[in-house]
Amino acid sequence: MFCRALLTTMLVCTSVYGFTPSMHLGHAVRRSGRIAPAGLSVRAVATPLQPVNKAAIDIDLTNVQFSGLKGVALEKRVYPNKKQVMEAIPAHCFKRNTLKSMMYATISLVLSLSCMAVGWKLIPLTLAMLPVWMAYAAVTGTVATGCWVIAHECGHGAFSDNKFIQDAVGYLFHTMLLVPYFSWQRSHAVHHAFTNHMTLGETHVPYDNVRGEKTLKQRKWLIKNFGMSLGGGLYAAKRLFAHLVFGWPAYLMTGVTGGPVRGITNHFWPIKPFSTGDKNTELFPGAWKKKVWLSDVGIVGMLGALGFWVSKMGFWHMAAIYGGPLMVANCWLVLYTWLQHTDVDVPHWEHDNFNFIKGAFMSIDRPYGPLFDFLHHRIGSTHVVHHIDCTIPHYRALEATKAVQKAFPDCYLYEPTPLPQAMWRVARDCVAVEKRGDRWVFTQGQDKSA
Repeated sequence: MFCRALLTTMLVCTSVYGFTPSMHLGHAVRRSGRIAPAGLSVRAVATPLQPVNKAAIDIDLTNVQFSGLKGVALEKRVYPNKKQVMEAIPAHCFKRNTLKSMMYATISLVLSLSCMAVGWKLIPLTLAMLPVWMAYAAVTGTVATGCWVIAHECGHGAFSDNKFIQDAVGYLFHTMLLVPYFSWQRSHAVHHAFTNHMTLGETHVPYDNVRGEKTLKQRKWLIKNFGMSLGGGLYAAKRLFAHLVFGWPAYLMTGVTGGPVRGITNHFWPIKPFSTGDKNTELFPGAWKKKVWLSDVGIVGMLGALGFWVSKMGFWHMAAIYGGPLMVANCWLVLYTWLQHTDVDVPHWEHDNFNFIKGAFMSIDRPYGPLFDFLHHRIGSTHVVHHIDCTIPHYRALEATKAVQKAFPDCYLYEPTPLPQAMWRVARDCVAVEKRGDRWVFTQGQDKSA
C-alpha cells in the first residue's frame, strides 16, 4: 500500500509542478531533445525529437530499446579525463558552508517532525482512517527523505569542513532512519568509485542473462500469456514492489544487487559468516570493521527508543507514525539509486574499459520538479555532477551541473521522460544485460538471433 501511496504522491506533485526542472543551460536543443532553453521552466510537452543516431553507435542494436536519451550513452566517444571535468566546474562550487548546510538540515528536520506531529495529534488510530494514514505515510516519508539526503551529504564530506559536526549530523540523521551511518558511508563510496561497473559496482548491478535466467523466464511467460501491455505490466508491478518495499533491507542485510565479486555482505556484521568477500574484495576492510560496529551502537539505541515507544503507546501507534513514513523514505532511496543509473539504453562496463569519469557520466539527471527538488535537495536532478565530485554541496550542484552540461554536452545525460513512465519502463525492461562490443546493454534476455 505504501508503494501505491508513493506513486500517487509522485503523480500529483509532478503533474502540478511540471516535469522538467528549470536547470538546463541555454544552447540549441540537441537531437535528443534533452536540453531546454535557458531560464525557462518547461513542462513535459510533445517536442519533435530527431531519431536515434545509429551511425554513431558501434554495436549490434538488435533488441535494444531507447529511452528519451535516444541512445546517446551508447555512442562511441572519447570521454574527458577527471582533470578536464573538474576544471570546467567553478572553484567556489567545491566550497562548503556549515551554516548553510545546517540551515537545510534544520528545514528538513523541522518539516519531518511537523508532519509527525500532525499524525500524532490529529489522525485517530482507527481502521476507518487507514486511507488517511496511507496519505500521511506518503507525505511524511517523502518529506523525511530530505533528512536522508542530508545524512547522505554528510557521508560524502559535502556538509562541512568541520568533520566532527559533519559526522555528528550524519550519524544522528541516519540513525533516526535506522541506517548504519559509517557502514553505508563505505558501501556508498564504493558505489561512486565503480558506477555502472559490471562486477565491482555496488547497488543495482544488473543480472547478465545467466544470473537473471529465473526472472527472465518469469517475464517471458507473463508476456507470452498475457501480452506486453498486461503481462509486462504485471512483471513491472512485481519488480517495483520487490525493489521498493524489500530492496533496501535486503541490500543492508545480504548485499542484494551489490557487486558479485563481494559475495554476501552485511552492513551490521562486517565479518564472516555474513561478509564473505576475501581481503581483496571485502566491502568493509581493515578499520572499517570498527566503524560498522560503531554504526551498530546507534541502531541498537534507536531500536531501544522504538521499543520504549511501543511499551508506552502500543505497536500500531509507532508503526503508523514512524514505520509507515520510514517505508516510504526507503522507497524513495531505492527509487533514486535505481533511476539515476539505469535505463534501457545506458550501458555497463568491465574493468578493461572502465574509468571513474566514464562511470560518473553514466549517471542520469531526471525531471523531479521543484517540489521534490526542494524537499530532496536536488539529489535526482543534479546527480551527474554529484558523481563527478560528491563533495560538492547540494546548494552549489545546480551551478556545477550547468557548467558540466555546457562543457561536455555529448557526455551529460538528461532523460526527460516523466517519472512514473520512466519508473515503469525501467522496472519492466531493464532486467538483464548482454555483452555487445565492449559494453553490456539491456536486451531483456533476448539474444541477437531472437
